[in-house]
Amino acid sequence: MTIRGAPGGLQAWLRSTRSDVLACSESLVNVVPESDYQCEIAVATELARAAGAVLLEHYYSPFLVEQKVNALDELEEVTAADREANELIVTRLKKEFPDDGILAEESTDSEQRLEKNRVWLIDPMDGTKNFIARDGDFAVQIGLAVGGESILGVVYQPTRKVLYRAVRGGGAWIEHEDKPAARMSVSSQTRPGEMILASSRSHRSPRMEQVVSAFGFKHETRRGSVGVKIGLIAERQADLYLHLSPSTKQWDTCGPEAILAAAGGRLTDLFGQPIRYNGLRIDNRNGIVATNSAAHDMVIDNLAPLLREFGRVPV
Repeated sequence: MTIRGAPGGLQAWLRSTRSDVLACSESLVNVVPESDYQCEIAVATELARAAGAVLLEHYYSPFLVEQKVNALDELEEVTAADREANELIVTRLKKEFPDDGILAEESTDSEQRLEKNRVWLIDPMDGTKNFIARDGDFAVQIGLAVGGESILGVVYQPTRKVLYRAVRGGGAWIEHEDKPAARMSVSSQTRPGEMILASSRSHRSPRMEQVVSAFGFKHETRRGSVGVKIGLIAERQADLYLHLSPSTKQWDTCGPEAILAAAGGRLTDLFGQPIRYNGLRIDNRNGIVATNSAAHDMVIDNLAPLLREFGRVPV
């Protein structure tokens, strides 16, 4: 599959769609100077926007909602939009980086990726439930892990035309439509009563209610996509995000973690341990904590007695 309207490869497509995607020579000169990953971030940015266009075609048209059994034998909703965006991204990445491994939500997993040092982790649509509900709160997420560490990330929200992108060591950047890219940096807020918690749109579990009450969080912003919630921390619209359950997958966090880290933030599991990517298991079994870094140790320390009360231990 080729990218719609993408004649002549990456550079030609970037030039021909100047109003939609910043040309490689311009968008990356201030983002990752002399980076070893300039080509990767250019391709990932292009693909996120192209996949977002595919999602919007379906979003504004009638579509069917199907059920699938995922890699963990869980029942999930899926649409043709998920699959088409996934195919577009995976096909192009295989062409551009044939030696890399790929772990994508809508592709059959293979243990061959475990032999690779570089692995792309792809969620073609983070927030399928929000897509189905047509609340606009979904995103394309592309991440690259090298040696098990999140190195590069792109998160694109097609309905809002907002894109986050980052390479570790090159800063985190936000692009709004028709505006120059702007560098992002996290807040320094550490007082729970003044911090803004990024939380899910869905009904909160009793345990999460207990956590919110114990910390004394008073301010919240509710969004659907994991990547968007983490991105809000990078752009100082939130200070932390907690996900207690083991339900997130590695493609949910790889790209967003790179963006948050490049903005000065931090992402670990609930016990303060780093997330390692491209393992045999694809789920983040120990949950996730994403913060502005300044508050991270405080959050982990105060979460510990609650986790013991819940009977949670690292697995």
